[in-house]
Amino acid sequence: MRVLKRMLAFLLLIAAGSCIEPYIPNLRNYKSLLVVEGLISNEESSYRIKLGRTFYEQKAGPEMVTDADVFITDGDGIRTDLRNGGDGYYRTDSTSFRGVIGQKYTLEILTSDGKKYRSEECTMLPVAGIDKLYYEKGEKISGNNGETFTGLRILVKSADSEGEDQYFRWTFEEVWKTIMPGYQKYTYTKIDDSTCTFRGVPSGKEICWKRNRSGDIITNSYTSGEGIFIPDQEIQFISPVLSDRLTQEYSILVKQYSISNNEYDFWRNLKKVGDAGGDIFASQPYTVISNIHNVNNADELVLGYFEVSAVSQKRIFITASELDPLLLPHYKTDCVLIAMSPLDYPPPRPTWDGLYHMFMDIDRYTFVGPIVVDGTILEGSVNIRNLVKFVFSTKACALCDYVGFTTKPDFWFDSK
Repeated sequence: MRVLKRMLAFLLLIAAGSCIEPYIPNLRNYKSLLVVEGLISNEESSYRIKLGRTFYEQKAGPEMVTDADVFITDGDGIRTDLRNGGDGYYRTDSTSFRGVIGQKYTLEILTSDGKKYRSEECTMLPVAGIDKLYYEKGEKISGNNGETFTGLRILVKSADSEGEDQYFRWTFEEVWKTIMPGYQKYTYTKIDDSTCTFRGVPSGKEICWKRNRSGDIITNSYTSGEGIFIPDQEIQFISPVLSDRLTQEYSILVKQYSISNNEYDFWRNLKKVGDAGGDIFASQPYTVISNIHNVNNADELVLGYFEVSAVSQKRIFITASELDPLLLPHYKTDCVLIAMSPLDYPPPRPTWDGLYHMFMDIDRYTFVGPIVVDGTILEGSVNIRNLVKFVFSTKACALCDYVGFTTKPDFWFDSK
């Protein structure tokens, strides 16, 4: 989706690059173009090629290409057919295909309308290892008002390298453990007009994991003879006041790819379009670079890039206690617990059961638990005369499934 939108921005830049006064581009002759996203590496995994088409309206969703034949041919002429998932994704079998450093690969696409597309032959280049993945306190200017945020910089230092100029791209996946600020503590059941039952929610339900994958384009290059080639490359910046990433425990997996000079230019130009903030007059238009072409029509524009890259990776874990010496600002949740009783409403007042269903029937709220008079035992039947308030929260603040996932990842390392 991100690449499709950036590509559409490319088209708008080209259409309006010669103008000096803002106008709405005339897209009456708009043609839907094939967009290709795909990467194969030397990792032991299933690789995916995503096929779609540019869309006319910015708010519209992409049109996926679900009826193509896709295959990859290596330098020895061995063909690997990709399985059509029916969702615009075409996948390799992880047990029968894996990229090899030094090997050459070509992507071919046959669409249902008889068109044939082929990528340039791409060599899988070796990639340097990651010497160090680390963090430090830093500042970043962000926002429309140029506000300065203090936070945590995640940086990578790659291994020394000698030889020819090299080009690199990074992606990351971050996962963090947090506590739901308004997590549900009890369930409620009406017994009769004077009695209800509360049951405690099993412990651990308050723990939640969240995941995010990199969306920004991160690239850099190395000129031979300059020593350590990627000193202190920033991968991610976390502002503690804007995110709950650092409240409990945080992990980030960084992948470093080797790319060609042409692919490096492709990602740099794509990033420039995104950095323009959607204003097609903010900068000059850029040449659309792709390594995929229509075999029978060289004039047809194809968007996207077939990536062939070796990869090295590294993961770190960071706990909240480890960050205490940095004196970072703290995250403050915007979640609010709502405590209500029938007495808070004018006559005719709702019953306790009516109050419960009043909130539960609103999709965004859920029951957290009761407030009762001192000494009331909650586990079991409770007389409504002992109720003081019912506490509610939004589901996004109470239920992990709305914002993350409840199963601890296999790779997770608990610090406690």
